[in-house]
Amino acid sequence: QVQLVESGGGLVQAGGSLRLSCAASGIIFKNNNIYWYRQTPGNQRELVAGITSGDSTNYGDSVKGRFTISRDNAKNTVYLQMNNLEPEDPAVYSCNARGLSWSSWGQGTQVTVSA
Repeated sequence: QVQLVESGGGLVQAGGSLRLSCAASGIIFKNNNIYWYRQTPGNQRELVAGITSGDSTNYGDSVKGRFTISRDNAKNTVYLQMNNLEPEDPAVYSCNARGLSWSSWGQGTQVTVSA
């Protein structure tokens, strides 16, 4: 059974930084693409960043240049380094792992940015 557990969310001032972690179990982690999404109430999930098994990365337009996704296969963990956080960034951030025929989500971690 795939399990994803996010951590690292919290309250930060605008301009500050946070690092989110997504720890995975139940999968051959190094073989899977992992994504970070975020969602605010009443809105659809927005892709924040993704990293492939080959370490290729992609980012949503709103976070390019500010956020960095990385992975540590030895720890079965993906990180999202968020710098220069803006008032538009608060959301529940969730990680998503995908295989050929499955997709699994974590429970999410709340990020709040104060002005």
